[in-house]
Amino acid sequence: MPVKNHLQKIDLTHPKYLQTLVENRRIFNLNNCELNIFESYQETYKVPLTFSDFVITSMVRGKKVMQLLDKPAFDYLPGETVIVPANETMVIDFPEAATENPTQCIALAVDGQYMNNTLQYLNTFYNSDQQDAHEWKLQFNKYHFDNDTEVTGLINKLIRVCSSADTGKNIFADLNLKELLIRLVQSQYLHQVSTSIDDTSNHNRQQYVLHYIQQHLTEKIAVDMLCRKAYLSRNMFFSWFKEQFGITPLDYINKERIKLAKQLLADKRNSITSVSLQCGFSDVNYFVRMFKKLEGITPGIYQSCIT
Repeated sequence: MPVKNHLQKIDLTHPKYLQTLVENRRIFNLNNCELNIFESYQETYKVPLTFSDFVITSMVRGKKVMQLLDKPAFDYLPGETVIVPANETMVIDFPEAATENPTQCIALAVDGQYMNNTLQYLNTFYNSDQQDAHEWKLQFNKYHFDNDTEVTGLINKLIRVCSSADTGKNIFADLNLKELLIRLVQSQYLHQVSTSIDDTSNHNRQQYVLHYIQQHLTEKIAVDMLCRKAYLSRNMFFSWFKEQFGITPLDYINKERIKLAKQLLADKRNSITSVSLQCGFSDVNYFVRMFKKLEGITPGIYQSCIT
């Protein structure tokens, strides 16, 4: 299983202040968002929940099973985030909730006009180069995320800010909320471009770069070649890639190589050293460190767990 970036634990509601054992709710209102903290203490099924605004939810503790957008139900666990459009009903099961094992989840309801203004900022700021122009928007073909370090840090900050008594908390919340929205949009865009790189028609600069990386994962990837694919100088390339996808080129390459490594490790005839080489790692020790960083376990343990 991948290593999870868990949110910091939030104090549970004192039992004498609980209004219900299922989705007990605490609310913190700010100018542009509303922080909700939900807790459930008993096994329950088919609980509907709807917000009139776009919502960013993230699990803190316990397990839910969630269904939305007419898609199959999925396990929702700590270290994960789900985005939900306005007026979309989530149907939630709590199969393991109990007094000694409560679920806890946060939901950030974001003002619609504020979200539109943030997306407009992206469309204005990042579309100054017509070669890279595309519509920045939140999409719901990808709505379930594993938190990365940046997303976890931003949500932790927002929880602290929203629940504080700081008179300037609306300002701090605004800064963190904008960045969180931008990172989610960038993550979705990376997913969108990555899944379309095999379509040979209408390639843009982003697709050319990701396609080249995918085609050369097993080799040494020269940064200068990536720069040429993007028609950018070395310094400009790194900034451009991070702006487009919210991740550095090296982080993206390593994530894709580890994804390939997991496929190769499924064949137990492949040794750790051979998998490392096949995935473009010249140093097996670096491969092991990178695998553990991204997956939480070493490649050897991962391979031994495969039946």
